Amino acid sequence: MICIPITTKNTEDAISEMSSASKYADIIELRIDHIPELQDAERCIEESLKSKTKPVIVTNRPEREGGKFNGSEQDRLHLLQKAIDLGADYVDVEYDSIKQIVRRRNCKVIISCHNFRETPQNLSKIYNDICQHKPDIVKIVTYANDITDNIRIFELLNTANIPIISFCMGELGHISRILTRKFGGLLTFASLERGKKSAPGQLTVDELSRIYHFKNINKETKLYGIIGNPVSHSMSPVIHNASFTEKGLNNVYVPLKVTNIGTFIKECREIDFQGFSVTIPHKESVLPFLDDIEHTAEKIGAINTIVRQDGKLVGYNTDCMAAVMALDNSLRETGSTLNDKKVSIIGAGGAARAIAFGLKEKGCDITIYNRTIERAEKLSNDVKCRFEKFEEINKLDSGILINTTPIGMFPEVDRTPVPENVLKEGMIVFDAVYNPIETKLLRDARKRGGHTVDGLTMFINQAAEQLRLWTNIDPPIELMSKIVREIL
Repeated sequence: MICIPITTKNTEDAISEMSSASKYADIIELRIDHIPELQDAERCIEESLKSKTKPVIVTNRPEREGGKFNGSEQDRLHLLQKAIDLGADYVDVEYDSIKQIVRRRNCKVIISCHNFRETPQNLSKIYNDICQHKPDIVKIVTYANDITDNIRIFELLNTANIPIISFCMGELGHISRILTRKFGGLLTFASLERGKKSAPGQLTVDELSRIYHFKNINKETKLYGIIGNPVSHSMSPVIHNASFTEKGLNNVYVPLKVTNIGTFIKECREIDFQGFSVTIPHKESVLPFLDDIEHTAEKIGAINTIVRQDGKLVGYNTDCMAAVMALDNSLRETGSTLNDKKVSIIGAGGAARAIAFGLKEKGCDITIYNRTIERAEKLSNDVKCRFEKFEEINKLDSGILINTTPIGMFPEVDRTPVPENVLKEGMIVFDAVYNPIETKLLRDARKRGGHTVDGLTMFINQAAEQLRLWTNIDPPIELMSKIVREIL
């Protein structure tokens, strides 16, 4: 179920927003701690319960547990008791206050515990302590300081034997808000719109429904995600979730902001993840933690795709094929081919490795430029090509220039990896950045009479091949392209 919190400061706005929220929510949470005056809060409870069209949870969260109520504990509990006596469907009562509440049969009690600092190790003990007070529903909400904190929440959900609400707050807790139905959670919270969230990391009801198709998630849903840092800008969740829906697959794809790749890979094996996209900065660092690496990906030394096969995690690289295909198609339009072309590549990370190896197989004469010369030298040794100091890029004489760095990516759209005078008439300039579609580098190249290739085609091609590897079905490429272009 989806619960939308109402955090307005007066009765009239609360009733109005409850009406709007009722179109999308299964349950409404009335956060009376956001109403400054005691009498106004009492009136809000009375009027809101009279006008409700969906079940209502009345919450009066104190400041000590992340709420707004700063009056006396006596007044706070008085408001909760009033909600119970007036027949609220649910009241949310903090664990340390439950003994001071008189229960009524027509009102279910949620006993809650919040931790805004961390996800503690003793979740089972907290759960058992709450259960001693015979709650109708247990609520345990913590803060995620690492992506693996969510996994402990999933384990708690799996073992609970009475209705439970549990997830992590913060950006790193997004996946537990999205996947709670998969593991047995009763509901998740989503704000009515941006700017109205009641806790850190809360998604909007639109995001939860439109991107993640929350109400379709169940215990059989297969999990996929993108591993990276950062990942909040990624369009992959929108594309892959729409593709899963188009193909009638019970799958969901989530963003996974991972700092320690080894710890994450170890922990995620216990969860039902069937595959991952891998992006910056983990395309190379993830390799030691996989069970197997496909031959081409092993030769490249970087992967962007992981597939669970017979319980093992296997790495693939779809960047290589996607980039070469994008360049090949562009060159055909000019009546030429990639074979034996002189190419300069900016960058020496995972994407650069994939593109360099792909172009080497086409017989291209490659030079690597990178600000960290040691990385450029290592890649050039692996590919068997040349490298130069980045400062020497003003002297390049190649017909193709490729940027594989994130320079120029949203939001820093006015940056470019090279000065405009490096770009020559007739040069083919390919930027692997796809957000925005036309980067400053590509605008400069077009101005100088060059031919440009944006990163969008490469992005869609690599994503399509990922979906094929995960599901063994043909991807809806036209849909993928349409969605990305609409977003951008």
